Amino acid sequence: MDNVISTLESLLKINSPTGFTAEVIKYISELFDDDTDLIKTVTNKGSLLISFDKDPELLLTAHIDTLGAMVKEIKSDGTLEITQLGSYPWNSFEGEYVTVRNTAGKHFRGTFLMNNPASHVNKNLGTEKRDQGSMSVRLDELVSSDREVKKLGIDTGDFVFFDNRFEYTKSGFIKSRFLDDKACAAILIELIKEYSKSKKKKKIGFYFSNYEEVGHGSAMGIPLSVRDLLVLDMAVIGYGCSGKEDAVSVCVKDSSGPYDFHVSEKLKSLAVKNKINCRTDIYPYYGSDGSAALRAGYDVRVGLIGPGVSASHGVERTHRKGIAETYKLAKAYINNF
Repeated sequence: MDNVISTLESLLKINSPTGFTAEVIKYISELFDDDTDLIKTVTNKGSLLISFDKDPELLLTAHIDTLGAMVKEIKSDGTLEITQLGSYPWNSFEGEYVTVRNTAGKHFRGTFLMNNPASHVNKNLGTEKRDQGSMSVRLDELVSSDREVKKLGIDTGDFVFFDNRFEYTKSGFIKSRFLDDKACAAILIELIKEYSKSKKKKKIGFYFSNYEEVGHGSAMGIPLSVRDLLVLDMAVIGYGCSGKEDAVSVCVKDSSGPYDFHVSEKLKSLAVKNKINCRTDIYPYYGSDGSAALRAGYDVRVGLIGPGVSASHGVERTHRKGIAETYKLAKAYINNF
């Protein structure tokens, strides 16, 4: 699993909020420039398909877009109001360091804070509601007005990248923002490498979608030859769910409805047969690239698996064992397709 975790760390270093994913797509594509057996296609929308066959029948997908923000307004005091890319609790990013990228590609550092964030003058700081209007980015520049900020070349619509704070502990935990879904993207990359070395080429493909966090990642770009779509995305951990950080979960239903019965049963059976630490779960507030594909009208059977991720859409954490179990289950499905 060291290769997967190393790949994950590399992916996390590349900022890729929804709408700004060309850099990470280019990085993944270039990993396989020397492999002439692979068919690589970047869609018009910017997602990446890597396939061993021109007509793959099994497609594995993970999304490489993450949560992030855009500048919504430059305020009169020189701070920036932001708008979310994806959906997350505002308080989960309070105090986070950020990078603001202007249209010219120049980066500026800052911090995402409450308005009037000094507790010595704001006695209600601890109880005030955290929302878009009450929070701002404080730039690490000597600015105190909107005019001074605009002189830096910063404007409405510029992307805001949150720091990821990656850490790999001696006990095997991986802590970082945006494990959703770069942990699974790293798994796909290492699976491609493994099957590239195999003499038994299968009719399989791997799809890196780039708009999952806003609901239309895999709504296009899936080859019509595909019969089964295996989605790899984070598994939910929390009250009422059985997911664990050291296990892989098979999601049989989320807020978009049930996943394919036959695919889910096969996944559960393969987990038992291969002694994979696997949980079965239902996610109440969740949608995936599989949901997007089905809504778009694709005639595919969809299954959903992933490693347990604590504090989803916040300061996320998983374990190398959960990543390993997900890798093994995905590989078992490929080998038994």
